[in-house]
Amino acid sequence: MRVTLGANQYGKAEVRVVRVRRDGPRHELRDLNVSIALSGDLAEVHLSGDNGSVLPTDSQKNTVYAFARRYGIDQIEDFGLLLARHFVDSQPALGRARVRLTEYGWQRLGPHSFQRDGAESRTATVTVTADRTTVESGLTGLVLLNSTDSEFNGFVRDPYTTLPETDDRILATAVEANWRHRDGEPADRTATREWAGSYAGVRAALVGAFVDTYSRSLQQTLYAMGHRVLAERPEIAEIHLSLPNRHHLPVDLAPFGLTNPGEVFVATDRPYGLIEGTVTREADGVAGPVDGGP
Repeated sequence: MRVTLGANQYGKAEVRVVRVRRDGPRHELRDLNVSIALSGDLAEVHLSGDNGSVLPTDSQKNTVYAFARRYGIDQIEDFGLLLARHFVDSQPALGRARVRLTEYGWQRLGPHSFQRDGAESRTATVTVTADRTTVESGLTGLVLLNSTDSEFNGFVRDPYTTLPETDDRILATAVEANWRHRDGEPADRTATREWAGSYAGVRAALVGAFVDTYSRSLQQTLYAMGHRVLAERPEIAEIHLSLPNRHHLPVDLAPFGLTNPGEVFVATDRPYGLIEGTVTREADGVAGPVDGGP
């Protein structure tokens, strides 16, 4: 029997770093969760226990803290690029570095006072190899709800189907989205892109499509959201969406002598439908129809 080592990687996961900028009376706060994964010529550490090519994960953690101090943290994509390039450029054994970042938002209450933001979290994944850099931005936990303009009917029925058809329902989801930038990074490695403006534009397109689309299924809404992003944001090559269906079920009030004309619901957290898909830009433009619905 022949046994071989397959694909492998290692790194430091979920390094929590908070950076406070104190160069004026108005402080600035950045709160990140950073995960690093490194791969390359690392077979010997698995096969013989030779650590000669292994950068300790503790060193990776310390690099995050040192870079936060040395370079500061502004746009998470730029911070991820700094880290990923550093690991590939400084370690001969490494062929790839992937850095995943989540930024937690804080609302300003005063010059040096903040309140944790309950909205979505911004994310980024930076992957650097010797000849290619890929940047994916994203968000998670963007909770959206339409109280009408959603239906679900005409679906397949089998012996186990009990779901009634409906022509008016609540549609709610918590959006997780990841989008790949067309160029990955500026041609000049020292330059930066307008990550914040791009993020705001993609977020606005996602929300706008959710609001504007009359939904016959969450799948249709997913495609409309992805299509809107690619139609409005030329810098985006593709977007992947994961949309849990946060079910809101009408409560039967008949036992209490009351009607329920679509006004009282119970919000359930599980089980839930999970709709996922990728919308990709074709070479000659965005494929498919524009957002549909009456």
